[in-house]
Amino acid sequence: MNHIPKFPAQGLQSERLSILLASRRHARALQEYGVANRDHFQPWEPLRQSAFYTLTSTTNRLEMMEQRTTAQSALYLLLFMKEGGQLVGDCNFTNIVRGSFQACHLGFSLDRQFEGQGLMRECLSTAIPHMFETQGLHRIMAAYRPENARSAKLLDALGFEREGIARSYLKINGAWADHVLTSLVNPKEV
Repeated sequence: MNHIPKFPAQGLQSERLSILLASRRHARALQEYGVANRDHFQPWEPLRQSAFYTLTSTTNRLEMMEQRTTAQSALYLLLFMKEGGQLVGDCNFTNIVRGSFQACHLGFSLDRQFEGQGLMRECLSTAIPHMFETQGLHRIMAAYRPENARSAKLLDALGFEREGIARSYLKINGAWADHVLTSLVNPKEV
């Protein structure tokens, strides 16, 4: 197995954000984030039972995230405002495959109160170079629902290229939904 550099202990830093590895110590903040944004995220996520939003469930998910990060199959990041320390979003690089593929999937969310301020672009403009330069990935893939104009605009601005439509790709909000498939290739390896 190739040696993959560890994520910096202090996290990644951007102008307004501290981007930290998700861990169980963030359970209360992540639980409150999920509850506060439950209705906002519902159209874009799988149906969630009420138990999903409990502190116990959140802690269990964070433990799973830590295990996957340790196994180098994912990198789960939480976005905290430098000023005030509030958790405002997440950014996840999952399904990391090494070998000849060197790729992963990207997912992200942002607190509804912080949309339109450029925070997710700031986060991804910091995290993506880390994935390419430090983690050694070649390709990052992201999918979004065709009606999700915010995600489309953000990914386009970051240089993701549209590759097609996946029919009935994910079961979102209780129904199978089409998704636009995009990817970004490490610009130093093109």
